[in-house]
Amino acid sequence: MIHQTLNGTWSFRQTAQTQTFPAVVPGCVHTDLFANQLLVDPFFRDQEKEQKWVGETDWTYHRTFEVNAALLAHEQVLLKFHGLDTIATIHLNGQRLGETENMFRVYEFDVKPHLQLGENSIQVDFRSPMQFVREMDATLGEMAGWIEPMRVNSGAWIRKEPCNFGWDWGPKMPTVGIWREVELIAFSGARLQHVHILQDHQPSAVQLTLHVSAEVLQATPLAVNVVVRLNGETFAQSQADLQTEGNTTLQLILARPRLWWVNGLGEQPLYDVSVELLDPAHATLLDTLAKRIGLRVLQLETPNDEWGQAMYFTCNGVRFFAKGANWIPASPYPAEPTRDHLEVFVRATAQANMNMLRVWGGGIYEDEHFYDLCDEYGIAIWQDFMFACGTYPSTHAEWMANVAEEAVQNVRRIRHHASLAVWCGNNEIEQGMMIPAWEQTVSWDEYNLLFVDLLGQIVATHDPQRRYWQASPHSPGNVRDPFDQTVGDTHLWAVWHGKEPFEWYRTRQDRFCSEFGFQSFPEPATLNEFTAPEDRNITSYVMEYRQRSAIGNGTIIHYMLDWFRLPNTFESMVWLTQILQGLAMKYAVEHWRRNMPRTMGTLYWQLNDMWGAPSWASVDWRGRWKALHHMAKHFYTPHLISGVADAQSGKATLYM
Repeated sequence: MIHQTLNGTWSFRQTAQTQTFPAVVPGCVHTDLFANQLLVDPFFRDQEKEQKWVGETDWTYHRTFEVNAALLAHEQVLLKFHGLDTIATIHLNGQRLGETENMFRVYEFDVKPHLQLGENSIQVDFRSPMQFVREMDATLGEMAGWIEPMRVNSGAWIRKEPCNFGWDWGPKMPTVGIWREVELIAFSGARLQHVHILQDHQPSAVQLTLHVSAEVLQATPLAVNVVVRLNGETFAQSQADLQTEGNTTLQLILARPRLWWVNGLGEQPLYDVSVELLDPAHATLLDTLAKRIGLRVLQLETPNDEWGQAMYFTCNGVRFFAKGANWIPASPYPAEPTRDHLEVFVRATAQANMNMLRVWGGGIYEDEHFYDLCDEYGIAIWQDFMFACGTYPSTHAEWMANVAEEAVQNVRRIRHHASLAVWCGNNEIEQGMMIPAWEQTVSWDEYNLLFVDLLGQIVATHDPQRRYWQASPHSPGNVRDPFDQTVGDTHLWAVWHGKEPFEWYRTRQDRFCSEFGFQSFPEPATLNEFTAPEDRNITSYVMEYRQRSAIGNGTIIHYMLDWFRLPNTFESMVWLTQILQGLAMKYAVEHWRRNMPRTMGTLYWQLNDMWGAPSWASVDWRGRWKALHHMAKHFYTPHLISGVADAQSGKATLYM
């Protein structure tokens, strides 16, 4: 088997023009324009406005590459795109291969008939995402959702990162480009497609069952060999014949297993699983596939109890309070974050005594680096499917088929990770269905087609050892009340959006709080990167422009007047907003931790940013900890002592 990368240097141009410029793949048109000095820095002051035309434009990427005789000698050669953003047409040597319509899918094309020895050319033509979504809205009907001023389109008709169109903490920057790797894959005989690893935990051993699937080109006796190692030492090995249709099942016993635990409960040993596809008759290794797993049982539990229906997670049978935050994409440019960049934030999560992150449904399914890091640091993952804050066309058969393939691919890709705790259907759509316009666009039965039937069945089929939670927030048995305190998870925004005092949190007896938050400004070092000296006033044009919450800066001042005297310098104001933010979250989290076991989880909004701006983040986009994150290290400490004052009696009650 040969893997020939097509990453690296490409050229790009506006499709309607002839002049080309160098580009880098993986990447996107924004970063390529910026590198060629064709775009001003959209992160400085209000220069985001200067890039609006990018998402309104069609773009073409092109490169040439060499193919040798060894590659062409294989029975099959595939062109594999790991991520195209988003509506694209691919040509190879002038021959049209096909179209893509989903940023979250992997696409493969059979290209052996079109390749030639020596130089070949490939071209990818991208349609303007903004023109596409407007055309779909006009021809098939707009879908209800929270759009302006938060975002420029609901994105319902395009399977693309929702917050690309804007959010109330980020820029409006619809991207285009080859955002993940692209390669040629040449093979003969057969290749591995995917492996599903199931765990059965016994008193002193773990049994692994591996379902292996391969694509077989010819009826030749083949075998699969599996080796499991820990720190280079072999712990188990098994071999089985591959069935004619390309499937086989193997079982291995791991004696004296070292268990994986979430952060704070134990260590995170990770076993390497190597799968080899063999042609015994010719003593040939055809293909290999590697996975890294943790031996654990990580589950969402919802038993009935004296307060209604509990909601908590267990790791290896140990119930734990979920301590964490919500994760958004680390950059507006989806190809930009590296492993080192992501590690800054995952490490900060663990250092603040957190054990869970919710990968929010308005972003992307993160790449392997993110999940690997969460495995290593013991950060359990609540994984949303990428649907947020709007209705979706669940009665459109072609659209649903596209989503089904997206879901299957990503469930198969992520399911082996030790950190993955639960799959969730969407963000805040059940809450939004209380708005008449939403329910008039999509009925509850139509909602269920996507978020109960389709996604629920895909998880049950392809990852049966994980729970599926159909929405966040979600109240089982009472979906029309997303604020039910007896069941499910809640998103609580009466503090901030509702102007309730911080003390309001203490009136809530929720089972699991998966969103709540309060804003602050990033520290002066970060602010100075995107402002000029004359902008450094909380009411300046640039500071107001950068604030994407409709009630933003005024709401911060509203609460500040309840707690503090107004600072007399801009820098003091900036730092004090961070302390105010930390106090809000401290009030909430300490209350709910005192409320254990009735409340068993708090995931505040949000951990991180994707640009420099006032937001709900506790770590700014440069990785600098805000006061909230330092305070989280204390209110998420394993052993928490907190007090509740009673003004009338003049006494305080201490809790441990």
